[in-house]
Amino acid sequence: MRSGVRTGVDNVQSILDALNTLTDKDVLVGIPEAKDEREGEGEGEFGNAGIGFINENGSPAQNIPPRPHLKPGVQAAETEFIPHLRAAALKALEGNAEGAVTSLDRAGLVAANGVKRYITITGFTPLADSTIANRRRRGRTGNKPLIDTGEYRRSITHIVRDKDADT
Repeated sequence: MRSGVRTGVDNVQSILDALNTLTDKDVLVGIPEAKDEREGEGEGEFGNAGIGFINENGSPAQNIPPRPHLKPGVQAAETEFIPHLRAAALKALEGNAEGAVTSLDRAGLVAANGVKRYITITGFTPLADSTIANRRRRGRTGNKPLIDTGEYRRSITHIVRDKDADT
């Protein structure tokens, strides 16, 4: 005969801790400082992050039109990374803080790859003839904006960090 009494585990604290861990994190996509330096350039030189900023926003002074790719690239990958964000929330509700952070990391990876794909497939404003000529002088044959050596595109990544982190 059953008594009708059920016992359970009180994991409210682990759920609260996991939710706090999740809400205290940011997932950032772009070029972190560690990936900013370009091959052959020393500290303090203009790096990948600067190149990304100029290409994202343009530079009238340098006759470079805007070629937005970071924000649109993340937006284009939204349907692919949202399930990972949902999984992070569900894991937090299970009290699994480590699993929640792992899912955030997966979401960031998918978003960063979305930006790289966007750069590859998008028809940006074509390069100026002078830019193409400069590439030819350097032995480069491509004429696709944002892709010369591939170094900039490879530098795009993600990080999961505490919301109040300085770096």
